[in-house]
Amino acid sequence: MDTRQILMLWAALLVVMLACRCLPLLLLGERRLPQRVERAIGLIPVAAFSALVANDLVRPDSFASDPRGTLALLASSAVVLAVAHKTGSLVWCAVVGMGVYATLGVLAG
Repeated sequence: MDTRQILMLWAALLVVMLACRCLPLLLLGERRLPQRVERAIGLIPVAAFSALVANDLVRPDSFASDPRGTLALLASSAVVLAVAHKTGSLVWCAVVGMGVYATLGVLAG
């Protein structure tokens, strides 16, 4: 691909992305959405975050390549699940998860 094609692709993707993000806000305005739709939209951040985390947790070769690191990762994720259940706070989950993972890394290292 030459520079012109890359710039055209970039511009087309930018227009589509902005349309997908801005048009619903502009078209819906101050209207109230049905409760089922609001509940479904409220699940999007949780699903996206879960997909990112699951991508790191579930790797077929993780135990073979780094068993200690994988155990530390799984142990810290179990602690994060407990914190998420108790507090429901994404911030606390991130802080506790990073702290537990760093601590286990130091202890295992």
